[in-house]
Amino acid sequence: MELVALLSRGEGTWAQVAGIIKNGEWENIILIGDEFARNFKIEGNIPHTFIELKSRRLVELKQEMQEKLKGKIKGTEVALNIASGDGKEHMALISALLSLPAGVRFTALTKEGLVML
Repeated sequence: MELVALLSRGEGTWAQVAGIIKNGEWENIILIGDEFARNFKIEGNIPHTFIELKSRRLVELKQEMQEKLKGKIKGTEVALNIASGDGKEHMALISALLSLPAGVRFTALTKEGLVML
């Protein structure tokens, strides 16, 4: 399965994304964030794509995400982690994925391990 994860400005929330990457077996990893999110480091040489966002307004953000995700998702659904980010970013990303179209399985790292919600 492919992983799409949002990296927003709370570095503390990045631990969730790092754990999901480390504990999953991903065919493709797409990380989405602004220029600051480029500071996110992945342990090892795990191939991934980083999509940098410029927009801040909801509708423009959704359109930018959809445009930049087009052609990058190979399957019909993705594992999605939105532990990082705010409601506006979450709505834009979910809407962009569904508009591609791609189904989503919310994914989190818990004490029990990686779970699909």
